[in-house]
Order: sequence, then structure tokens, then C-alpha cells
Amino acid sequence: MFSKEESRLLRHEFWTSFGKSFPRKWILYDTKIKGFSFKFHFDTKTALVAIDLEDDLENRIKYWEKLQSLQAILKEDYLPEIIFEETYILDNEKEISRIYVPLNMKVSIHNKNTWRDVMEFFNKNMGLLESFFEDYRDILVD
Repeated sequence: MFSKEESRLLRHEFWTSFGKSFPRKWILYDTKIKGFSFKFHFDTKTALVAIDLEDDLENRIKYWEKLQSLQAILKEDYLPEIIFEETYILDNEKEISRIYVPLNMKVSIHNKNTWRDVMEFFNKNMGLLESFFEDYRDILVD
């Protein structure tokens, strides 16, 4: 079991190491679309990359419909294992819409032996998600 401080230090070490191992500028929040962002998630049980829609319901629906219209292309040409969840509840009980790719193996941010697999997964899959976004930006952005 790790204390909060030990856990915080491990998380910091992971993200610093990831940034050094795969140095690049990720899009993340810089999409130019309100409430539309890319996310890396890694905790003690899971790792995933995602596009989150977190704005008001009207805006979420608008961008959700655009993403759904591109779902076949996204699955066929970029990420066949991507999951679409129109209603996704975060740990803080906030409701968002999310499309994501989970890493299908047992990982933990507290286990340094799993870090390399997660970093490679993040780099590959977020790269593909961003490529999709760049290729279809004109459809997604008003």
C-alpha cells in the first residue's frame, strides 16, 4: 500500500518519464473546440486514451453526432478497438461523452514494471487519435 505522498511521487515520476521518453506536443486541450479534449488516463487499474466531450448537453450532442458520423472511418482506418460511450460517468460523478481505447492488460501506475507498456500504448494510440482528428478537423470544427 502506498501513502498519498508516495502515490503522488510515483504519478509525477511516470508522467515526467513519459514526457522524456516520448517528447512531443500533444493536442490535449488545444482542439479549438469548447469542451472537446484528448485525455491520457492511467491509475492503479487501467490505462486509456480518450476524446472527452464535457461541455453543456447541447454542445456535447452536436459533437457526439459528428464523431458518430465518422465512427466507421475511425474504426476501419485508425483504431478498430475504439469504444463509444455517449454517457460516461467519471469518478467524480460528472457525466460526459467519451470515445476511448483501453489498454487490455493488467497495469498500475504504482507498478513501474508496467510503465513501458503503458507509455508505448499511449504514444501509439494517442498518435492515431490525433491523426484522425487532424484528418477530419474540418468536419469536427464548425
